[in-house]
Amino acid sequence: MSITPDTKDWTWVLDRPCPDCGFDPAEQALDDLPRLIRDTATTWSEVLARRDVGVRPAPDVWSPLEYGCHVRDVHGLFAERLRLMLDEDEPTFANWDQDATAVESDYPSQDPVVVAGELVDAAGTVAGVYATVTPATRDRRGMRSNGDVFSVESLGSYHLHDVVHHLHDVGAR
Repeated sequence: MSITPDTKDWTWVLDRPCPDCGFDPAEQALDDLPRLIRDTATTWSEVLARRDVGVRPAPDVWSPLEYGCHVRDVHGLFAERLRLMLDEDEPTFANWDQDATAVESDYPSQDPVVVAGELVDAAGTVAGVYATVTPATRDRRGMRSNGDVFSVESLGSYHLHDVVHHLHDVGAR
């Protein structure tokens, strides 16, 4: 059985805590992002070392390996979007179909050791970009093709929620 695409609008997590994973956007600041993203990468490395990393808990739910691949790719996507926001005035982000990426990249067949290294590297890269944000650039804006507008700060919170939520999905904290 295949995965049902996630079509929910998750932007509400910028305004209130997530009842599923417990992420509260008010509990971290932009300055915390580099550390928090690196910390979650360490936890993801532990998840990707599990013996059953490739086993789906249900036919229609990603395995920890598939979630790890997704998080690796999310870090790369957010590094790209953040750089655009810092370099351009109000860029519009290209669409990204996470489900198509999962199929095209054949997430289930990837080597979890390689994925762990790539995830840590991608987290380090995006954490480094967040570390360059200054008071003068924190409010720069970017937008998704559907019109959702993010500041650098809200993009960071949205990004961190995605990573934390998927740790919850695989039973890690």
